[in-house]
Amino acid sequence: MNIQWYPGHMAKAKRLLIDQLKKADFIIELADARIPLSSRNPDLLKIVENKKRVLVLTKVDLADREATLQWLNQLRKDGESVTDFDADPKSKNKLLRFIGEASAEFIARAENRGIKKTIRAMVIGVPNVGKSTFINRMVGAAITSVANKPGHTRSNRWVKVNPYLELMDSPGMLWPRLDNEISAQRLAYIGTIKDAVYNSEELAMELLWELFHTIQAETMARFKLKENTYESKIALLDALCQGRGFLMRGGIYDYERACAVILEEFRSGKIGRVSFEKVGASWA
Repeated sequence: MNIQWYPGHMAKAKRLLIDQLKKADFIIELADARIPLSSRNPDLLKIVENKKRVLVLTKVDLADREATLQWLNQLRKDGESVTDFDADPKSKNKLLRFIGEASAEFIARAENRGIKKTIRAMVIGVPNVGKSTFINRMVGAAITSVANKPGHTRSNRWVKVNPYLELMDSPGMLWPRLDNEISAQRLAYIGTIKDAVYNSEELAMELLWELFHTIQAETMARFKLKENTYESKIALLDALCQGRGFLMRGGIYDYERACAVILEEFRSGKIGRVSFEKVGASWA
C-alpha cells in the first residue's frame, strides 16, 4: 500500500527545531523498539549531526525482549550510545545515569571554568514515538500532554528535570517522502501516520498478516483463530471475524469492526509483545 504524509505543520516543526537547536547541548533521539530502523528519521539525523546525540529505544514493554536486547547490542557495536525506556518507574534513575554519562564532557568543561552546568537536551523523534511520555517520566509529573496519535505536540519548550538537567519536547517529524513501502506501513501500524491518509482496513489486514507470521500463537489466541495456515489475507480476516463474532445481519462479516479492533488492540499492547524488525533479518 502507498502511504505519503507530510502536512504543513511538519515543515513548520522543522524550522522551529533548527532555530531551537543552537540552544541545546546535545540530542536525545527516540526510536520505537518494535521498529528501530523504520522509526528513525534520516532528515532529523542530518539536522542534528553536529550535536552530541544519544539514542533511546522506547515502548520496549510492547516489543520482543530478546529482539530489543539484540538491537541494543548491535547498535552499541555500530558506535551508538543507546539505552532503552519502559513503563517501569525505576527506569528514570537508569535514564538519568545514562544522560549524565552522555553529558559528562559538557559538565567537565563547565567545571573547569568554575561553572555548575545545567545541561539542555533536546528530545527528537518521529510522531507518536513517546517523547512526551519520556519527558513526563523524567520530570515525574504530567508536564507535557500525551496522546496515542501523531501531530499532538505542537510547540517546543524547556522543562526542568532537576537543577542540572533541562529537556525540550519537540513535535514529531517525518521526512517528506516515505519511499520504502514496508517502512511506511510499519510507521502506520504504530500510529505515527494519521489514520485519515490511508485505507485503514487495508492497513489492518497487512498488520494482521504480519502479526500472524511473527507471533502466531499470541495472534491465534487473541483472535480465536483455529487454523495455523491461511491462503490469503482475506481468508485470515474472515477467520478472525468468525472467531471473535464480528458478524452483521445475515452472517455477513463485519470487516470494518474487525479492522478497527485489530489496530486498537495492537496499539494498546493487547495482542502480545512483537518486534517487526530483527537484527540481521531482511525487513525491506
